[in-house]
Order: sequence, then C-alpha cells, then structure tokens
Amino acid sequence: MAHSIDSPREVSVSNSGKAEESGLANDNYAAEQIERTQPQSKKAKFFTHLKRFWWVYAILAVCAIVLAVMLTIFIGVKNLAQSKINAAVLEVQGISCTNTDTNTFTLGINTTLKSGSTKATVKAFKGVMYLEDEPSHTPFVTIDFPETQNMPFQTVNISQHVDIESIPALTTFNAWLLNNESLRVTVLGYPDVKVPGISKNYGVTFKKTVTMPGLNGFAGLSVYNSSINITNFADGTNFHTTATIPNKSLVTFEIGNVTFNTYLNGSLVGESYINDVLLAPGNNTYAFRSEIAQAPILAAVQSEPGCETGIVPMDLSGKAVVNHGQPLAYFADALASHNTTVQIDLGTPLRALGLDPKCPSS
Repeated sequence: MAHSIDSPREVSVSNSGKAEESGLANDNYAAEQIERTQPQSKKAKFFTHLKRFWWVYAILAVCAIVLAVMLTIFIGVKNLAQSKINAAVLEVQGISCTNTDTNTFTLGINTTLKSGSTKATVKAFKGVMYLEDEPSHTPFVTIDFPETQNMPFQTVNISQHVDIESIPALTTFNAWLLNNESLRVTVLGYPDVKVPGISKNYGVTFKKTVTMPGLNGFAGLSVYNSSINITNFADGTNFHTTATIPNKSLVTFEIGNVTFNTYLNGSLVGESYINDVLLAPGNNTYAFRSEIAQAPILAAVQSEPGCETGIVPMDLSGKAVVNHGQPLAYFADALASHNTTVQIDLGTPLRALGLDPKCPSS
C-alpha cells in the first residue's frame, strides 16, 4: 500500500510562509509600540479624542441648538416685544369723568397709539393710572384696556364705569390739574403679547407717561351782566352774574352743584353757587349766584381802587360739591386747594339801583 509523503520543498515553503507572517506581526507590533511611544501633536490628539468621543459632542451640539432656540423663543422674542411696546407712542385726545358719585364715575379716554409694523397682538389687560408728578405714584383708578393689534397707527377709545382706587390720590390729581399749566399722568399695566407663529404668550410691561395741559387755576375766568338785589332775589341770594370759566385741559368733568367760600380782602363775606357744572374743554358759561354781606361790599366800592373803576377783586375757594345728592370730596377738596380771583364789576349794578359810589376825595 502506497503512502503519501510530503515533499521537502512543500514543507519548506509552508515554513517560510509562517515565518513571514510571524515577522510581519512582529513588525506591526513594533510599529504600534513605536507609535505609542512617540509624542502626538495637539491636532492629532484632538482628532483621536474626537474619534473616540464623537457621540458626546453630538449630544452637546444638539443641546446647544435646543438651548439657542429656547433662548430665542423665551428671551429674544420677549425682549423684542418689550422693545416694541417701549417704542410705541401714546397720545391722549380727551378724557371724560362723568356720572360722578362719591366712590365711582364713568371714565372715558380717547387715545391714539403709534407703533411699528411688527405683527403682534396685545392682549386685553388691566392698567392703573396715577399722577407721575406726585412721588408716591398711588393709583387712583384701574382701567380695562381692550385687545389691540400692533400697527403703525390706531385709535383706542375706552368708556367704563370705574371704582375710585384712592380718594386722596384722585383729589391730588384734581388739585394738580387745577393749579398747574401742565401735568404728567402715567398708565401702567402688564399685558401679554402674542406673536404670530408662536403659541406662547409673552408678558411685557406697558408704561406710558403723558404730559397734559392743566386748568392753570382757571386763569381767564370772567363775569358779566351782574345785578344786585338789596332785599334778595327769590332764591335767597343778593348777587347774580354770568361766569365764563375756561377749561384749558383735555378733561371733561361732570362736577354738579358747587358752593364756594367767597372772600374780600382776605375776609369771608359769604358764599357763591354754580349749579349743574359740566366743565368741558374750552369756555364754559354758567349762572353765578352769591349771598354776600352788603357792608363790606359797599365799603370796597367807596375806597380806592374800587371807587375809581367800580371793580372789586373777590376770591373763590371750594367749599362743597354735590352731584345728584352725592357729595364729591375729590372735587370739593381740590377746589379748596386754590383761591380763584374774580374781578367783579359792582359799580354798574349799584348805579342801576341809584347808588353812585365815589372815592372819598371826590
């Protein structure tokens, strides 16, 4: 039986291949050892690190993108909305205070709002109004502002019956309005703003301070067509005239029936009355009645300077205000804060009675 015998040549080739493989492995190992022992550059180290931990950087990149989007939505858009609100210009065309009673009244405000063209919706909100010139900034009324669309120009008119937040604050506002040529009023609220394409509402601060003309102490008030009745008129008073009261402000007041303390040369000489006062912007004409002590008046028109012109200056200071049976302290106390001087022609009505007052030297 024949046996297979490997030839020496084949064995030699096989052994030679194994040797070569062993040598190549040794060479690779040596090269790897050399590579490990040689220092790597920073760039090489970075790529090696990045190759090993790429998944960490991928997560960080996603987080950064999400954070940037969230910051844009929650902070960037809100800051943009606030900047647009800050840039808007509020102008007041008129204010009305009607249906007045002790603790409430109907407030009407006609305004225009100028802002940018960025599309947004300002949600309805409650805002307070206070006198900016008074340091405490105590609100005297809360106003319900309607929802508005942000646009370059729009009219915003409000009419609502409101409760008076603070009688002293409203009195201070009325007194400031009466006594000054101008005053500053602030409206403050915290509306939400809705931006198209984003479901979230952004809370912003709406604060606008408006400079308005005041009544300037009723400067320019005048009386004419005066008459005197020594035995009193049917209403119990002894002096009637017609008064023109200028209202240089933008405010219309339903004041009602007003009683004034009346002074001559600093002394109280009686009371004066104007009924059904609705003081609108511009000149307002009313019947003016007084119950005045006669002796001081006759003395004034018989001494200088009254005896020369027949005109006697008298001062009016608010005493009481009543509207539809309701006392209105916020008007009465404001009118009491200022003495309004009225130049009254007494010479003409006295001469109509046959009295001709003359100066002592005449």
